[in-house]
Amino acid sequence: MTTIDYSVWDHIEVSDDEDDTHPNIDTPSLFRWRHQARVERMEQFQKKGEELEKGLAECRRKLAEVQKKIRELECSSAPKEEVSLAQVEEKQLKKEEKDWEKKIEAHRREEKKMPWNVDTLSKDGFSKSIMNIKPEPKEETEEEKEQKHKTFVEKYEKEIKHFGMLRRWDDSQKYLSDHPSLVCEETANYLVIMCIDLEVGEKHALMEQVAHQTIVMQFILELAKSLKVDPRGCFRQFFAKIKMADQQYQDAFNDELEAFKERVRGRAKIRIEKAMKEYEEEERQKRLGPGGLDPVEVYELLPEEMKKCFDEKNVQMLQDVISKMDPTEAKAHMQRCIDSGLWVPNARTEEGGEKDTETEYEEKVK
Repeated sequence: MTTIDYSVWDHIEVSDDEDDTHPNIDTPSLFRWRHQARVERMEQFQKKGEELEKGLAECRRKLAEVQKKIRELECSSAPKEEVSLAQVEEKQLKKEEKDWEKKIEAHRREEKKMPWNVDTLSKDGFSKSIMNIKPEPKEETEEEKEQKHKTFVEKYEKEIKHFGMLRRWDDSQKYLSDHPSLVCEETANYLVIMCIDLEVGEKHALMEQVAHQTIVMQFILELAKSLKVDPRGCFRQFFAKIKMADQQYQDAFNDELEAFKERVRGRAKIRIEKAMKEYEEEERQKRLGPGGLDPVEVYELLPEEMKKCFDEKNVQMLQDVISKMDPTEAKAHMQRCIDSGLWVPNARTEEGGEKDTETEYEEKVK
């Protein structure tokens, strides 16, 4: 059974201090949360079927024993009462056998009605294709993955973007037939990043287009993983299966696609919020005055009377307000204004040799 990981994504669910576009995004982990629930339901359903089969087998075993006993009693001229009791037990077991058979038949009908997904798509017996078994890959280090991704993107970026813009099954299959090197994890990783970039850039329609191709590539990779073959050897099998699938399978594919698009929107929102915070912090650093305080923050803490003085740029009004305030409080507010650059004490002295404004302030305080 294949394992489409639907929890969007552990590596795409990067921490806030990690770059969203890190090349080593583990794309299969996008699908873990949905897949895990589906696997559990399938396991429970399969377990129920096994229990029904065991119940039927046990009933038939008991029935065979009773029938054997009846034959032995009849051959040994046993009392009619004993034979009659065995026949009653035989009748009861035959009734139980029919009940078990009905339950199993109902279970099989329910199984046929179950929607298709990438797990049932990948079960043995769905296709008679014969492919070489892919050996277990050697575990790569993070540095090796990063370098591999970088090299691949440098070589095939144009082709990946072209594949991301396709929509029809036939077009996608033909393009992968012409460019089989694209059938790999690196393509899926790049498409995920591409989706987030498009959503951040508010290119929503393009994001949805590329998201469709991302899920196509993911399904191919998971099919290959379940069959333990090279993805380049089974992508045609995927397209053949999905093109002949019924509405239930199409709905399952669309459900996976919609969940992925929602996850992309969430990650794009986080990235935008993070960028805005970084921008605001940069702007705040630019605003800091000579004492390291932010003039915007200092202004917000001023009494309303002092705010009005700064709004109207009226020095005389400010002096009047200060003269009516508690000297300690007034000095504290003015010192914060100086440290933030909101108030430049020597401005007039430097411009025209007039009295130092800070000196005027000190006199008012006294």
